[in-house]
Amino acid sequence: MIISNFSFVIIIIIIPYASPLIFNFTSFSPNDLDIHYERSAYAANNVIQLTTNQRDSSPFASIGRATYSTPLHLWDKASNKLTDFSTNFSFVINSLNKAEYGDGISFFLAPSGSKIPQGATKGGAMGLTVDNDTLNSTDNPFVAVEFDIYSNEWDPPNEHVGIDVNSMRSVANRTWWSGVSIMQGLKHTAWVNYDSGSKNLNVVFSGFRNGSYVRQRVSQTVDLREYLPEFVTFGFSASTGNASALHSILSWRFTSNLDLEVVQGSVTNTGLVSVGPTSPISVSSKNNAGLAVGLSIGGSLLLLGLIVVVVFWKKRINRLKKNEGDEFFDIIMGDDEIERGSGPKKFSYDELARATNKFSEHDKLGEGGFGGVYKGYLEGIKSNVAVKRISKGSKQGIKEYASEVKIISRLRHRNLVQLLGWCHEKKELLLVYELMPNGSLDSHLFGETSKKGSLNWDIRFKIAQGLASALLYLHEEWIQCVVHRDIKSSNVMLDSDYNAKLGDFGLARLVDHEKGDQTTVLAGTMGYMAPECVVTGKASKETDVYSFGVVALEIASGRRPIGNGHVEGLVEWAWGLYGKGKVLEVSDPMLLICDRLNVKELRRLIVVGLWCVHPDSSARPSIGQVVRVLRFEGELPVLPLRMPVPIYCTPALDMYASFPKGTFSFVGSEKTESSSKFTASSSGASSASLLY
Repeated sequence: MIISNFSFVIIIIIIPYASPLIFNFTSFSPNDLDIHYERSAYAANNVIQLTTNQRDSSPFASIGRATYSTPLHLWDKASNKLTDFSTNFSFVINSLNKAEYGDGISFFLAPSGSKIPQGATKGGAMGLTVDNDTLNSTDNPFVAVEFDIYSNEWDPPNEHVGIDVNSMRSVANRTWWSGVSIMQGLKHTAWVNYDSGSKNLNVVFSGFRNGSYVRQRVSQTVDLREYLPEFVTFGFSASTGNASALHSILSWRFTSNLDLEVVQGSVTNTGLVSVGPTSPISVSSKNNAGLAVGLSIGGSLLLLGLIVVVVFWKKRINRLKKNEGDEFFDIIMGDDEIERGSGPKKFSYDELARATNKFSEHDKLGEGGFGGVYKGYLEGIKSNVAVKRISKGSKQGIKEYASEVKIISRLRHRNLVQLLGWCHEKKELLLVYELMPNGSLDSHLFGETSKKGSLNWDIRFKIAQGLASALLYLHEEWIQCVVHRDIKSSNVMLDSDYNAKLGDFGLARLVDHEKGDQTTVLAGTMGYMAPECVVTGKASKETDVYSFGVVALEIASGRRPIGNGHVEGLVEWAWGLYGKGKVLEVSDPMLLICDRLNVKELRRLIVVGLWCVHPDSSARPSIGQVVRVLRFEGELPVLPLRMPVPIYCTPALDMYASFPKGTFSFVGSEKTESSSKFTASSSGASSASLLY
């Protein structure tokens, strides 16, 4: 039978599909076609330089943009739906130690194909609009988050982070605590999230205040559909004017997901089978019934395939958007793998709650970025314990938890804090350690006078040797090299006999013995990190040795690495005295009252400490050399009388020329805007949660 006309619908299915855009750049290459550069912007040394950074070019009146090559589908005109998006990026603004600087960096969205306007020549507009339209840029629409370091007439009086909508006068802004960090060229990180339901644009960013990093925040409700078209160009723009600075992007991650609905697979009464929105197949009215049935079945099978693809994509997006706490349970080694050994065991949440009197504030040993540490008593093992409770919602803390369980559970050494067990129940993440009766080294060196007196020279030298022994085990004696990445006096615990126990493996990483280093997100603590980490982002055995050297100098001097009213950092001050032939003047005045001060040991520890903090990583000793010299089995080195200056050979002006006297580490997020987002060497006694 011949079917002359189709008057029925074979199949109509309305299915959702996602229009996602996902990428993650941990470094940037000039050969990467996914990033478009304009004017002064270019990629060099694995970062994006947005403004001029060349020795033979003026750094003033420079404008640069770096945008992603694929436009973002911001909203859909047919359904009026908006996308959610989330991005985080790390960046450096470096004035090279100049107190006057300008102008800043912005993350922006503008109509697809947007370029730097021809009339943009000055710093105040950050390359977003023309010079004479800074407060009413309807011809060059944009929505931006600005990190503004120069105060124009329309700006607040200080450095600030603002949300801009078609104007450089921000609709919302917060003072950005960043002055010192800009002069020193320290790294900052920002998170920008847009919620399509609430229309809330939320910005969380790092600031630098009183010698430590803090978390800051600004947000604004804005319906992006009112200001921007469906497809937008997005990325970074920066500028300088009469004042200058280097503006650089170090990393960039972005995720968006626009959920839409489309009609898929229908046969119309005109004799057309449409499979998908734009793929018509002509069917003549003279075709027979078999052809019609075949087409309908084929169309249905194709639609089924499309549905499978859509489901796959939806699941992929959901996985990417999952909370990192859920991600943790997927990536951490199975409980059975740990339990089969004789090491740490899994505890129940109820068991740990009972042990700590329901995490009583009275039994709290301290509080830090990851959460609190509580004293407890476990009946099952008849032992006092310290329980680290990771703060809920602390994304960084979850990563550290996974790292700590997976690494320290396999380590066995007399100078490492012993992990007794762990718990991940009821959305709680907990680690159980042996309790260290004498607390942390820093509490004795910098705490109350009564505590400082408890560390005579014999104990101090034993602590230094014990810490070196722990590091030797991690670097050379275990089956894999463990780079700790956060060696500091607050992470050195003391047992009842004042034996040193290195703890807090949250930032530790396993690396090959042959390689010895790895590219990492910059991590560590102000005052303890080697200068090359600021440039390369690489942690290595040499950077651990540098941190050990700082702790050795702390033990000898009783002085913090930075802060406490000292103009010079500990390393610079100690090296200056060494150069003047007054190395013993580095010693802690408290040691002068000791009955048995061994001057030879004291001198040896100070010189070894300086050897370890040599700015040139290739001139530092291995930890094996350190151990031998501290045992008087090797000779002390002859160091330069003046502290060497690190030199990095790059074609561009060294944007990190004025490196800080240490660096920093993300720890868990906090509930209040002013709470610490980073660890700092000048923190007080409330650092116990980072000790275990």
